[in-house]
Amino acid sequence: MRVIICGAEGQLGSDLVKVFRSRGEEVFGYDLDLDITDYDLVMEKIPPLRADLLVNTVADIDADRAELDPEPSLKVNFTGNQNLVLACLGCGCAMAFISSDYVFDGRKGSAYNEFDPPNPQGVYGRAKLASERYLASLLPRHFIFRTQWLFGKAGKRNFVKSILRNAREKGGLRVVTDEVGTPTCTADLADTVYRVCSSGKYGLYHATNQGVCSRYDFAREILEIAGWKDIPVEPIRYAELNLPYPRPPYSPLDNMNLRLQGFPLARHYREPLEEYVAWLLEEGGL
Repeated sequence: MRVIICGAEGQLGSDLVKVFRSRGEEVFGYDLDLDITDYDLVMEKIPPLRADLLVNTVADIDADRAELDPEPSLKVNFTGNQNLVLACLGCGCAMAFISSDYVFDGRKGSAYNEFDPPNPQGVYGRAKLASERYLASLLPRHFIFRTQWLFGKAGKRNFVKSILRNAREKGGLRVVTDEVGTPTCTADLADTVYRVCSSGKYGLYHATNQGVCSRYDFAREILEIAGWKDIPVEPIRYAELNLPYPRPPYSPLDNMNLRLQGFPLARHYREPLEEYVAWLLEEGGL
């Protein structure tokens, strides 16, 4: 299988490259060398590769900035994906898109499955949902993976790194209690994406590790694993931060379709978190 990974040097993209190559697939990785918002460049680069699958992991994840200045976010999160869909449509390539729990409002009171109606509350979530629907409407051979709270070895920013850096530099933290979800290891997610995409079972999937926690509890676990549990963590509410984007307060993703299709579920997030924190502290990843 010939596979194109867009965003190949990011947290998830780098792990996807590793997973697909380790299975013997031929992988073409694009990152900053392909501006997906440039339609002409996309049409120049993608169709000639005659790929069987394209996976788009590219995203502008600054949801707060998107509320204040929507167009740059929409250009990446919708228009860029639109260009890739059109390129795949023209050359008969299947496509996978990485989406988000932000397509939900977080008010259901229990985990969201693939059959729950979306209701995004901000620009970022609306762009993700629009991209899902655009892809599904044009390409029958598509995969959509909704996920959340990613952490992985590549990239400079994620919640785990931020907690450890701030704890070391500030000696105390303030973390919200009213955002609940599932931390997800990018290496585990990449394995799930590979399994599903290589099966040909097209469709919409929720794909995360297992387990549920609040941001506050997640921060406490990170510090405990690091051996820094004496560092004080003050519980606060999101409203106290005065952030522009309305985060979904409770948006764990039930991986129902993975179960229905007979795919193995990823492990509990605590196991890869322990491995990841140990790697950060030992390898100087901070």
